[in-house]
Amino acid sequence: MTDTITEPDTIEAALARLSAAWDAGDAAAYANEFTDDASYVIYAGIVYDGRDAIERGHVPVFERWQKGSRMRMRVLRVRLLADDLAVVLTEGGIGKGRRIPIDKVQTFVMVRRDGRWQCAAFQNTKKNRLFIRMNRAFDRSR
Repeated sequence: MTDTITEPDTIEAALARLSAAWDAGDAAAYANEFTDDASYVIYAGIVYDGRDAIERGHVPVFERWQKGSRMRMRVLRVRLLADDLAVVLTEGGIGKGRRIPIDKVQTFVMVRRDGRWQCAAFQNTKKNRLFIRMNRAFDRSR
């Protein structure tokens, strides 16, 4: 029998598991990356309260309108608030083709429990290119 060395979990590993579960179309594995009492807000304003609701809400997503889709995510910022609490800002998108657009911004509140990072709160916002351009045009501090 050989000993298995387990590496400490990281926020990046948790986000990679989340993305892999999406790519596999696995609602249970996807929801498993969230705490039991997680809040999950999609860009359309729909709110899922808790892991079970997140899983139930993603079954039709993976079986119907996003079947076969893949997730693209880029971490913009990780802000550690405490050893076991972080706010993570990402941008990304979902798609089925070769090029997946970066058309949304996400905020994850990540907590580490028993050495494992999970998402306790999630907010997804669709980018509005017109408003982004207008804001940049009038924001003289940029």
